[in-house]
Amino acid sequence: MSDSGRMDESTLVAVVRRAQGGDAEAFGEIYRQYCGRVLGLCRRLLRSPEAAEDAANETFLRAQRAIGSFNGTVSFATWLLSIASHHCLDQLRHRTVEQRLMEPEWSDRQEPEARELTPLGQMMAGEQALAVRDAVEALPDQTRLALVLCYACGFTYEQIAEVMHLNRNHVATLIFRGKRALRKKLARHGREQQR
Repeated sequence: MSDSGRMDESTLVAVVRRAQGGDAEAFGEIYRQYCGRVLGLCRRLLRSPEAAEDAANETFLRAQRAIGSFNGTVSFATWLLSIASHHCLDQLRHRTVEQRLMEPEWSDRQEPEARELTPLGQMMAGEQALAVRDAVEALPDQTRLALVLCYACGFTYEQIAEVMHLNRNHVATLIFRGKRALRKKLARHGREQQR
């Protein structure tokens, strides 16, 4: 383990091997190491704390059942987050239209306020943040997943391609189109605010 609490690569390899051999304690170490990242990804994709917790739990159950198939051709984090993202996409596909229109989890939280902004500036900044979130939520699931993996999780295009089982060029196209769609929606929102 490193000072930051993260496993170094050699420790992770040993823990994964133990877990592949059926060591429940080793899988518990994997859970502790990655539960925050998996839950964060699920929250960003599902936009519901309860659904995210269920999805994260299901991700670890699936990972435990499939850990024998992990062969190290991709990083363990990529493999695990791939399981999480596919499960979340399945959940999104099965939601009804009414569930998609439910209020996002963060709507009841106050936006953090910058100290140097005026009250009007604070209000505008909060409205802008909500507009960005609404615009991201309106994107198609696959596009939103690519953007979340890139900008919220810090994945490279190659890692996103591995997680989503796409080629790198397709990922680049999804991200390009997603950013373009966000710009258009936010420009439209800005024009509406000026009226």
